[in-house]
Amino acid sequence: MKFLDLKKVNDSFEPELSQAIQRVLSSGWYLLGDEVKAFEKEFSAYCGVSYCIGVANGLDALTLIFKAWKELGILQEGDEVIVPANTFIASILSITRNNLKPVLVEPDPKTFNLDPNAVEAVITNRTKAILPVHLYGQCADMQNIKRIALRYNLKVVEDAAQAHGALYHGVKTGNLGDAAGFSFYPGKNLGCLGDGGCVTTNDADLADCVRVLANYGSDEKYVFRYQGLNSRLDEIHAAVLRVKLHRLDQDNNHRRDLARFYLDHIKNAKVILPEVKDWNAHVFHIFPVLSDQRDLLQAYLDDNDIQTQIHYPVPPHKQAAFAERNQQSFPITESIHRMELSLPVSPIFTLCEAEYLCSCINRFNF
Repeated sequence: MKFLDLKKVNDSFEPELSQAIQRVLSSGWYLLGDEVKAFEKEFSAYCGVSYCIGVANGLDALTLIFKAWKELGILQEGDEVIVPANTFIASILSITRNNLKPVLVEPDPKTFNLDPNAVEAVITNRTKAILPVHLYGQCADMQNIKRIALRYNLKVVEDAAQAHGALYHGVKTGNLGDAAGFSFYPGKNLGCLGDGGCVTTNDADLADCVRVLANYGSDEKYVFRYQGLNSRLDEIHAAVLRVKLHRLDQDNNHRRDLARFYLDHIKNAKVILPEVKDWNAHVFHIFPVLSDQRDLLQAYLDDNDIQTQIHYPVPPHKQAAFAERNQQSFPITESIHRMELSLPVSPIFTLCEAEYLCSCINRFNF
C-alpha cells in the first residue's frame, strides 16, 4: 500500500482533469489568463475572503505577505515573527528571506500546534507578527492567538499549507487572520500537478501589493513599482485546481472517516494517537502517530507492505541551514520529530486498507 498514490488520485478526477488541461492547451494562453482569474475567484469564495492571489508555491505565498508589509511600511528589517518550532522549514524561511527574525516557540504536545501561552511569553517590543501553522491539517488555537495579537497590535499570518478546507468555529482557514499562505504542492489536500500556491486576505492594500510583487513588481507592462519576484500560478495548474476544488470537501470528509477509523481501532500501547479538538477544524492532511519505537514500527509496517512517512525527521533549529540555532533546545518539538510517523490518509485509501493497517499495528510488539 502506497502512502500516497498520486496517479490514482488524479485518475479519480478523469475525464474532467484531461479536459481542463486540453482547454488550456487549446486556448494558447498559459500565464495570467482566465483560468487563474476564475480559480482565484472560486477559491476566495470558498474560503470566504475578498481576495486570492495565485503564486508559484507555498513558500512564496508566505514570503510575499511579509515582503508586502515591508513595502507598505508595516514591517521593518529585524522585526520579530513568532513561529512554532515544529514546522516544515518553509514557515521559517519565509521570515528569514525578508530579513525578519523568527522567534521559535514550543507547540501544545497534544495538538502539535502553536501554544498561545508560549506565544505571550516571548513577545518583545520588536514583535510584529505571529505565524501559526495549521500543522497536519488541524487548525491552531486561533481564538486565543488572535486575542494576544489584538492585545499587542500584532499581525497574524496563517500558514495554511496543510489545511485547505479546515473550519474553525465555522470559518475556513484562509480567513482566520490578516492573511494566509496556501501551498498546492501535488500531495496537498488541494494539489495541482507541480508547484503552486496562493495568498488569501481581506486587506485590499495587501492584496494589491502581493499581486504586484509577484509579477516582478509590475502592474503595468515594463513599469515596476517594486523590486518584485517572478511568482505566478500558471494556467494549467489553475485549471487543475478548479476541477479538484469541487471535490475538496468530499475528500476531506473521507480523510476524517479514515482518521476516525484509526482512532477507534488502533489499540497498541506503543502507539500514541493524536488528539482531535474539533473534527471540523481538522482535514487530516497527515494522520500522525507517535512512538518511542518509530523506526522499528515503520520498518515493521513496510515489511507488511504498508508505506508510511515521517513528518519531519529533523526540526528546523537542528538543520545545517540554521547552524546558529543548533544549540537551542525545544524538548517538546524534538520529541515530536523523533517519534512522529504518518499513516496513509489519502482520498483513495480505503477503509478495508485501513482495517488491515490497524490489525498490523495492533500486532506490533518489539
